[in-house]
Amino acid sequence: MNIFVGDNAQGKTNILEAITFLALTKSHRLGVHPNVIMFDKKKAKIKGVVQKDKIISKLEIDILENEKKLFVNQTEIRRVADYISNLNVIVFSPDDLEIIKGSPSVRRNLLNIQLSQISKKYLNIYNEYNKLLRTRNEYLKILFQNSLADSSYLDIITDKLIEKAVYIYKKRNEYINFVNSSINTYYQKINGECGIVIKYEPNIEFNSYDDEEIRKTLKHYYKKNYKKELNYGMTLVGPHRDDFSFYLEDKDLKFFGSQGQQKTAVLAYKLSEILIFEDILKTKPVLLLDDIFSELDLKKRNRLLKLIHTGIQSIITTTDLKNINKKYLEDAYIYNVKNGKVERK
Repeated sequence: MNIFVGDNAQGKTNILEAITFLALTKSHRLGVHPNVIMFDKKKAKIKGVVQKDKIISKLEIDILENEKKLFVNQTEIRRVADYISNLNVIVFSPDDLEIIKGSPSVRRNLLNIQLSQISKKYLNIYNEYNKLLRTRNEYLKILFQNSLADSSYLDIITDKLIEKAVYIYKKRNEYINFVNSSINTYYQKINGECGIVIKYEPNIEFNSYDDEEIRKTLKHYYKKNYKKELNYGMTLVGPHRDDFSFYLEDKDLKFFGSQGQQKTAVLAYKLSEILIFEDILKTKPVLLLDDIFSELDLKKRNRLLKLIHTGIQSIITTTDLKNINKKYLEDAYIYNVKNGKVERK
């Protein structure tokens, strides 16, 4: 366990952001990567050394205004899908309440980030799905403007889109089922309550997540919505419209949960993801917890530390260590951060 202690605006979060960027090729808090470049500079560089299963990898990212260059052991990697998974991370930050309170796109993005770390195939198929989706939407507009255009081409695109969608739906459903197998245990250990579950909510209903059932259902909806999609010029059903919700004893936490319950639910969700990496990849991710202690009361802080103080590399930022049980800090590395400089205690 590594704890970075310092006042606000001293650079603690930058450390976590750099690690996240090194793992995912993007920040956990900024949408546009030029924002991570220092003022009056043309590029930023992040370098890190990762040891996984006794294999040491040197990772490097050059961030320029309009592009990113990725390197593993000084060899440039052209495709993000071939780079991601060299370093696996799970990030928790104060902004993560948006996972419950924010728009469906926030939750879809979260699913895609974690599934992409676990499966290169998922990332490739998800990217292919998005390309097909753009092509289909563009052709719907052409068909709307020109009734003589060949509608059979739309059928070809739709069939290809469905095949990609089948895989995405199945993987997302499996992933949420896996999280549900442990999220309630973590929630109870931190919060003392139980009864939490995540519900996967595609914008169409499937009787099951069998390949043929998904395929048949999607074909039905595309046929049924054909005229509506022409008018809107967009694809109205598919995994790009997915969502999921957190429920505590059958009550949606978005509307009926306290802020404390919401925070703990997201934290329990993140901890549940550790087991997915262990089960599927046979490795443990690095756990990044930004300003975590200010998000939890004293009792919950120590319950959390009890869960993570051994067995996983965790990197935590905080403004102070007041009232933290000393036994959880005995084996931790503690660093002071001031004006962007880091010194180990």
